[in-house]
Amino acid sequence: MPDGTTTRQGRSIRDARGLVAAGLIPPGAEADAAQVAARYAVAITPHVAGLIGDASDPIGLQYIPDPAELVTAPGELDDPTADGPFTPVRGVVHRYPDRALLKPLLACPVYCRFCFRREVVGPDGGVLTEAELDAALAWFEGTPAVREAVLTGGDPFMLSARRLGAILARLGAVPHIETLRVHTRVPVADPGRVDGALVAALRGAGKPVFVAVHANHAREFAGPALEALARLADAGVVLLGQSVLLRGVNDSGGALEDLVRAMVRARVRPYYLHALDPAPGVGRFSVPDAKGVALVEGLRGKVPGFAVPVFVRESENGGGKKPVSA
Repeated sequence: MPDGTTTRQGRSIRDARGLVAAGLIPPGAEADAAQVAARYAVAITPHVAGLIGDASDPIGLQYIPDPAELVTAPGELDDPTADGPFTPVRGVVHRYPDRALLKPLLACPVYCRFCFRREVVGPDGGVLTEAELDAALAWFEGTPAVREAVLTGGDPFMLSARRLGAILARLGAVPHIETLRVHTRVPVADPGRVDGALVAALRGAGKPVFVAVHANHAREFAGPALEALARLADAGVVLLGQSVLLRGVNDSGGALEDLVRAMVRARVRPYYLHALDPAPGVGRFSVPDAKGVALVEGLRGKVPGFAVPVFVRESENGGGKKPVSA
């Protein structure tokens, strides 16, 4: 695999040398970053690199590798959401009776340092073969209890528009599937991918399409990202916002309010604020649940009711998302 960019104007940065050349880490940090990158994938698009001031700012924290990632604390798990026991066929996760996940690939435009699938995502892509994808789609066709198909990964918007369109069209043709949802970082991480062909693929699905955009800081809603989101919204795609509560990124009242206001301005409705999943080496981002509850409650009366996200945590052993209360 090519080692990626060495400047903020070129290809995506994929290694410690590229991070140094882009000025995102000092030369003295290269060895530590390389050690982390050998275990967990690194990718920072030129668009995201242009948003980063340094490794300690809220954007840099999300993407620049840190030696702390190599320390696994008690209670951190390779599969913290317990996808494995709920996988009837490769690429499918069926945890809730009326909906199921389809993971057609495990590649992303950027790799978050707090990712709950960090043990499996990476540049090799984890793409389902044609036979595996056909079996996964056949499972949806043969499971009438499922009314929503949720494409995730990895990032489904990393697929070609043709392949994404074919998947959505086949799912959209299933009588018992009523809605389709796509979870993505692309509009705020690599907005140039949201082009006419991708929008056409979504519009050709034949069923209502919801796109859940993962963003954690107001500065992610800038320039080309706003244009990409506008292309989706103008095409009739319903945009939802999902974020992870992260120490140093959005764990203050001001930062969280700025985030949800930025979403609303971009026609993205705040949906979920996730408590951090206990993946290996992510402890530096942890925020106590009580603080998360207080932060969300602090939004009430300051922003419109529809702009207040639901604070949720994944239950143990794959029990699904549950609202966190005081």
